Amino acid sequence: MKLRVRGDSLRFRLTQQEVDRLIAEGRVAECVRFSPSDADQLRYTLEASETALNVSARFGGGQVIVTVPARCAAEWAKTDAVGITSTQAIGYGVDLRIAIEKDFRCLQPRTDEDESDNFPNPEQGPHCAPS
Repeated sequence: MKLRVRGDSLRFRLTQQEVDRLIAEGRVAECVRFSPSDADQLRYTLEASETALNVSARFGGGQVIVTVPARCAAEWAKTDAVGITSTQAIGYGVDLRIAIEKDFRCLQPRTDEDESDNFPNPEQGPHCAPS
């Protein structure tokens, strides 16, 4: 799972197996380590909740946790929909933008990244299928 943070926005990108795990187990989690110490980690988690009414995000203790209603996640997973987007008011007229997306294979090959579990790119026709 990839996390992109830019200004007041969070963008999660999930591979096919991660989407399957979110639906089957209700969560997918990753972390970035800044040192060998467990205290020096940024954890990020995506949860599917049966009780959630909206997509929401929270942060505390070095963790970013985004919760999505389980029914929305299940519908997204079984369709061609690219993502789930939402905004969350954080005060002072500012909104946090949240996007949860399927991670597509790039149209140009990348030697530094394994994309074997990424979703097929909808822009990729038979004329440029990977070898």
